[in-house]
Amino acid sequence: MIFSSAYVAILSTITSLVTPETVLISDELNHNCIINAMRLARPAGKAIYAHNDMAELDAALEEWKCKAKRALIVTDGIFSMRGDNAPLDEVMELCSRHDDAYEENAVCIVDDSHGVGSFGQTGRGTEEYTGCAKVDILVGTLGKAFGVNGGYVVANEATVRFLRESSPMYIYSNPITVGEAAAALASLRIVASPEGEALLDKLRSLTKRFEDGLARIGMETIPGEHPVVPLMIRDTKKTHDLVRHLYEHGVLVTGLAYPVVPRGDEEIRTQVNADHTEADIDHVLEILEAYST
Repeated sequence: MIFSSAYVAILSTITSLVTPETVLISDELNHNCIINAMRLARPAGKAIYAHNDMAELDAALEEWKCKAKRALIVTDGIFSMRGDNAPLDEVMELCSRHDDAYEENAVCIVDDSHGVGSFGQTGRGTEEYTGCAKVDILVGTLGKAFGVNGGYVVANEATVRFLRESSPMYIYSNPITVGEAAAALASLRIVASPEGEALLDKLRSLTKRFEDGLARIGMETIPGEHPVVPLMIRDTKKTHDLVRHLYEHGVLVTGLAYPVVPRGDEEIRTQVNADHTEADIDHVLEILEAYST
């Protein structure tokens, strides 16, 4: 299913699948679209587990197994503010283990908007990277790696048919344009080609070069293969100052402070792309090092 954006795709999917006998279980660092979907939904209950804490997810599934008919486990694939990934192999193992305890199943919904097209050996996202079983419902975007507009939901035929007839933001909203659809198809063909694999290899190499450089100059980050690389500044004023310094030297970044991120987690989100060069990466590192000293 194609939606006008990934934001409305996740909102419409979650709210449509929640009943008064459903429990919603969510990672504490999930994207704002998931948070708002949970606010709009009217389930039997909600549970929030600590970021990527599989013991807490296991405990939540255990706690609700006699209280709810359906469990909806919702997580980002890539956490957009941090660039780290959910351990989807472990999430799916827990869903499988608890599935029989729920009359209407333990259903996993993954928003991999930042993963598909830029993560995994062939760009298939967090599922590919973790080697997990296919998630039940995958939500993604055409507006990140694919460079156009729109969102999508992938699921089995019965789920898609149900969502087509029940998702208010699908039924009562415009679709993407023909031009956007054509551009998305062109992007998909590139990803699924030798050119796409070469671009992904380059993206991984540039990301590692940047992370290695940050370690060398003593800047804190959250390591990983994803090209969202956060600079963990942990101070609001310093975050704003460094964003201004980078901008004045020709580098565009996004500073994130409370309430977008928790207090003490203030950061600058940098994003590497495959059009960057090694010289670009080294230039940014030189600017950061000059600021630090």
